[in-house]
Amino acid sequence: MRPSLAPLASVIVAVGVVVYVLLLAYSPETPPRRVEPATGVVTENYVLLPLPRPISNVSVEEAILRRRSIRDYTEEPVLLEHLSLILWAAQGITDPIYKLRAAPSAGATYPLEVYVVVGERGVLVRDGVYLRAGVYKYLVYEHALLLIKSGDFRAELERAALNQRWVGSAPVSIVITAVYERTTARYGERGATRYVPMEAGHAGQNIYLMATALGYGTVAVGAFYDHMVLEIIGAGEKETPLYIYPIGVPQRPVTTRFEDIWSVIERARGVGA
Repeated sequence: MRPSLAPLASVIVAVGVVVYVLLLAYSPETPPRRVEPATGVVTENYVLLPLPRPISNVSVEEAILRRRSIRDYTEEPVLLEHLSLILWAAQGITDPIYKLRAAPSAGATYPLEVYVVVGERGVLVRDGVYLRAGVYKYLVYEHALLLIKSGDFRAELERAALNQRWVGSAPVSIVITAVYERTTARYGERGATRYVPMEAGHAGQNIYLMATALGYGTVAVGAFYDHMVLEIIGAGEKETPLYIYPIGVPQRPVTTRFEDIWSVIERARGVGA
């Protein structure tokens, strides 16, 4: 007598149905929610930033050549679309699967947090419309800003930074903090003494280069009273402030060309001597 294949066929059909349902539920090709480039404020406390996209005409080579520590700024505001790219360069997502970020991190532990101190009329959303002055936290995965508190806190941040005037005069300052435990939990003390400071440096250089490429200047500020900075930005208990980056349009833009440095290199080589 031939064995019946009906039970086996039933199992195959059942498995096929389950697989089909799972495929319907999981759609990796689902397009992301559309956000127009000049989105701006969506709710009172939540700002959807323009989606990252290439807008600079400056190459990486040129950005490195012209990168300087700039302390004198005009009164021009920072464009929201440009602020969006600077924040993305600091800690934004660069990988759709593993959600890796723009700055390398030891073990992808990502200890850094990013805040933005926006002055009055400091960020231009569109013609005649400015981002509300206040302290914002950068939400990495949403690529958005969460308003922590309203008001122009640049003067307070300047005092916290030992009265460095460029912190108070810049239309925007980015503050980088670190939650050391995220990294030390895996790497111990070396995470605190090596990996976290290294990561802050990576993020800071990205800020420098993106700001330069977009026509802005910045300077890395490390001298400040930690407790005052933390209070101003409303950071969490486990956060330690590492950097302040004031950002604005330079009063004297850097115009160095590659040809300008060739002569220095050639003299060092003894060419023409």
